[in-house]
Parts: sequence; structure tokens; C-alpha cells
Amino acid sequence: MADKDMYAPLSSACVRALTDKQYDKRKAAATEIEKMVKEFAAVNNTVQIRKLLKVLGVEFTTSLNPNLRRGGLMGLAAAAIALGKDSAEYTESLIRPILTNFSDNDSKVRYSACEALFNVVKVTRGAVLPYFSEIFTVLSRLAADQDQGVKTASEHLDRLLKDIVTENATFDLVGFMPLLRERLYSKNTFARQYIISWVTVLDAVPDIQLILFLPELLDGLFNLLNDPNSKNLCGHVLAEFLRSINKDPSKVQFTEMINILISHSQSTDETRQMTALMWMLDFLRLSSEQMLPYLSGILTAILPCFSYEAEAKRGIKDLAKEINMKLMLDLIAPSLDYEIVDKEEKNSERDLDLSSVLEVLKKHLSHSSVNTKAASLRWLFHLQNAIPKRMLTKIDDLFPTLLHVLTDSSDEVVGLGLDIFAGIISPGCEDSAPKTVHPEHFEKFLLSLIGLFREDRQLLEDRCSFIIRHLCILLSAEDIYMSTAKILRTEEDLKFARVMVDTLNTILLTSAELAELRNTLRSNENEGLFECLYGTWCHNPVATISLCLLTQNYEHTCDLIMILANYEVTVEFLVEVDRLIQLIESPIFTYLRLELLQVPHNYFLIRSMYGLLMLLPQSDTFHLLRHRLECIPKLHFFHESRSQMEKEASGNKYALDFNSLRKNFTAVQERHKL
Repeated sequence: MADKDMYAPLSSACVRALTDKQYDKRKAAATEIEKMVKEFAAVNNTVQIRKLLKVLGVEFTTSLNPNLRRGGLMGLAAAAIALGKDSAEYTESLIRPILTNFSDNDSKVRYSACEALFNVVKVTRGAVLPYFSEIFTVLSRLAADQDQGVKTASEHLDRLLKDIVTENATFDLVGFMPLLRERLYSKNTFARQYIISWVTVLDAVPDIQLILFLPELLDGLFNLLNDPNSKNLCGHVLAEFLRSINKDPSKVQFTEMINILISHSQSTDETRQMTALMWMLDFLRLSSEQMLPYLSGILTAILPCFSYEAEAKRGIKDLAKEINMKLMLDLIAPSLDYEIVDKEEKNSERDLDLSSVLEVLKKHLSHSSVNTKAASLRWLFHLQNAIPKRMLTKIDDLFPTLLHVLTDSSDEVVGLGLDIFAGIISPGCEDSAPKTVHPEHFEKFLLSLIGLFREDRQLLEDRCSFIIRHLCILLSAEDIYMSTAKILRTEEDLKFARVMVDTLNTILLTSAELAELRNTLRSNENEGLFECLYGTWCHNPVATISLCLLTQNYEHTCDLIMILANYEVTVEFLVEVDRLIQLIESPIFTYLRLELLQVPHNYFLIRSMYGLLMLLPQSDTFHLLRHRLECIPKLHFFHESRSQMEKEASGNKYALDFNSLRKNFTAVQERHKL
């Protein structure tokens, strides 16, 4: 077929000019095509118009010759301009050939395609919307084009397309969303900026409710905050969305976006993390009840933030604390507490998933940061107080974890752990109310605690005093000491029992928290408490002697010291006696030192003091006690005979069977000799 027939209705001269390298000749050919199409349109010769468009769109734009491709693109643009408003009827024939040339290897062809499509879109306007997704796809690629001319041309086309979309109510936003969401994950910076520009434009159109589609876009937008070149623009877009959410929360699908925020608030990128936390805080303000099922996820995000110490992350840490406080105050209500049937929780979309929350809290109790562990423990304490019925079913599962908390090196963490245990043991107990305990939980706790000390002697040395003192503040000191004494009475590890009794006795004699218990022991009405402790204190002879001195049972003290003459005096024993002498010089035993002046009731006390003196080698402590005893007026020793004193006053404060107690003491000491 001759070229003349192949390119008809174009003349050979027009074809040569349209494919010429010189722009002026191509422009003249395009003007000729424009004139030709106008003539065809004037007589409604659609056959010739379609034939011309086919020649340009097939023979030219698909040619291997780049000059032919560029000529065809220019010719299609000229035809569209000539058709004017009637071009909508030929949109398919005009646009399809142009779109195929956007991916051409020749930058000049790509530029011509942008220019041609600009002219086509300018006249067809809304008629191009059915092809919007395809045009958008090619333009998003051209945004990252290496040729600046092509990029500039594509930007002009993009602005025109945005104008058409924003003015046209028939724009298919639903169909566009999957494409927009996909392009948000582009790796190219320029393509990302192009996508953000479209989100900005669409959000600014009053008739387009882009906020309804935010769940589809939010993750991609937050990812763009990682791009230094897109961060500011994307941050502005997110800020605008957040303002819209606060302005009209009724249209917002909070539950479909909260998991996205939870994910990004754990980002290592500070901007992304900060932004996500800001959104999360507003979500809680606007829809707190809807956030309840997501509490475990939110806690997973915010608890690690408590560990931040760097000044750069102070804002993130403060936000996390604010969110945490709002969660406690607004989400956990007494209405969430209900009786559990067969230990199964309600299955409700608006209910608290307590099991998941507890798993998160338990996990963060192993965090390296004291602040994070403390925050987790405060949550457990809060839940214990707010929903005790539901927490009751979780105690067995929590127990080992909480017990391990007591091994922590932080006083704050251990103290918070003990607060929770106290709440379990004595639920609902106020500071002003009598301190009653739940026997089953109390015994389990003390058995576990003693077991912990037995297994870890370093823990016993480092932590026992703090733990016992703190417990005596939270609960009844008398209950703690009596129950612990009963448990230790059957202890098979005698060495451990001796050390444990020594520790408990030191706490009893020195701690301000135990002042009330010391006063109770000195009362005539508490023989039962003394007898209970005595049975266990026998594991440690010096502790037993100090208990008798504390309770003013001085005659029995003398007897015990005499019994000790039958046993080997070890270095450990002498160290304990040394400590006791130091304690006698402390304010706690002021009453005892004053009793040395009483006549005749000081006889057994003085004998006890001299007995202790005789047990000691001539050390500094020996001389300390000797100097103390030298302060006693000598006439006291000879004031009355022993028999007369026995008639007038007993040497023991309690009316107990001290013979039986003495036998028990001897029996226990014999066990320790084996």
C-alpha cells in the first residue's frame, strides 16, 4: 500500500512536515490537521474524523520511528483542539494512543505525550474521568522521571487533572482509593510527594469526605513521615486530618485506625512515634469507650516510653504518661467488674480483654527500665482495686510473676509489688479500717516468700528487711510475724531457719515500722504472741535472748544464758551477741537500761547482762557492756537476798510455763548440733 493511502486523509506533505525534526514544520502540520478536523466536524463527517484519529493513533504513535510517534501525538492534540466540546465523543481514540507513549524510552516522546494529553484533557474535561486511574498511574511514575522537562510537563498536566477532579461531582473516589493507597507505599521520594499532593487536594474539597476513607490511607501516610523529603508535607496533611477528626468525630472510624496508631507509636522514628501518640491521645478523648478492647495494644505501645531518659524524647515520654493516665481514669470503670461464670469472660466488642492486658503487663515487668516496670505494676494495682472480682480469677496466673518482682533491685518496684500482694491478701482494706487478711492467699504468699528467701540467700540478705518492713506497714505486723513464725517452726533447713529468725528479730528490734509490735509484745496481755514467736525464735539462741529481754522476761533470760554454756560458742554466735550488745545501747532498749537501777526487780536483768558479758571475749563490745554495768550502784547487788526477792517479785513478766519453754529451747538447740 502506498504511503499516500496508508496515511489518508493526511497528505504526503502533511505527513512529512508532521514528522520533521524542526518544531516549526511540525507545528504547521498540526495547524493543517486542526483545520482539516474542523472541516470534517462542520459537515458531521465522523467517518473521516475517526479514520484520521486511527491513523494518528495507530500508524504514528506505535511506529518504531520516534519522530513518527512525536508527530502522531502532536496530531492527536491538534485534532482534540479542533473538536472542542465534541471531543468527548472521541475520548477513547484520543487518550489511549497517548497513554501508551508515557513509558517510552525517548524522553522527547514522553514530553510530547504529556503535552498532547494536556491539550486533550483541557478540551475533554470531565470526559477523561473514566480514564483517571490510568492517567494517575502514569503521572505518578513521571513524577520521578529523570528528565526535568518531562517532570515539568507532567506537573502542568497534573494541575489540570486536579482542577477537573475537584470541580466534578462524578469523580469515583471509592474506585480511586485502592490506587491511592497502593501508591502511598512507593519507594521513590518524588512519587511520594506526588501522592501526598493528591491527598491534600482531595481533603480540601468540601464535597469530598476524604475522612471517611482515612483508615485506608493512614498507615501509608505515617510511613511517609520516615522520608526526610516528605516529612514536613506529610506532617501537615496528618495535622489537617486530625483537626477534621476533632471537628467532626461522628464521621470517624476510630476502631479501624487505632491498631495503625499502635503500630506506628512503636516506631524508632521519633517524629512518627510522636505523631502517632498525639493521634492516640485525641482518639481517647473523643471515643474512650471504643478504645477499651484495644487497651492491651495501647499499653504495648506506651509502657516502653516510660523508660526514655534522653531530653530529645521527653515529649514522647510525657505524651505516653498522659495517655496512660487517661486510660486509667476513663477506661477502667466499676461497671467492668462482674462475676465470672466458669472462669470465662464475656465476649463483647466493647469489653475489656483482661487476659490480653495482663499478658502485656507481665511482659513489661521484665523490661530493663524501672519506670516501665513501675508503670506496669501501677496498672496491676489499679486493676486490682477497680475490678477485683475479675482480677480474683487471675491471681493464680499472676502469682509467680509478682513473686519474681520481689527479687528486683529497685525499692520502688519491690514496694509496688508488695502493694499488689497486700491488695490480694487484704482486698478493699482502707488505711483507717482494721487490717484483715484473706487466709488462703496470705498463707500462700508467706510460704512462697519464705521459699524465695530459702532459694536465694543473697536476696534474703539484701531484700528481706525491706520487704518485711513494707509488709508490716500494709498489713498487720502481728499477723505477719505470727504466721511467719508458724511456717518457720517446721522448717527442715535449720541453717536457713536460724538466719531467717536472726533477720526477723533484727527487723523487730530496730525498725520504726515495728514499734507498735514491740509495744504489743511488752504488754502483759500478749503472752500468746510471745509464745508463738518464742517457739520459732529458738532456732537462734541470741534472737531468743533478745526476745526475752524485749518482753522483760529476765529470769528466763538468765536460764537461757546458762543453758548456752553447754554448747559450743561459735564465731557466728559471738557476732550475734556483739550485735545484741550494740542494740542494748540503742534507744529501743532505753527502758531496759533504766531498769538496771530498779531495786529489787533488776536482779535477773543484771545477772543476764553479766551472763552476756561472760560469754564475750574481751573485745570492744565486752568493754562497752562492762562500762555500762559499772554505772550500776554496787549496793544493788547486796540489797536483799535472792530468796527474799523471789518472794516479792517474779523475774518474768509473763505467767507462762517457762519450764516447758526452756525444754523446747534445749530441744531445738540439740537439733542444730546434729
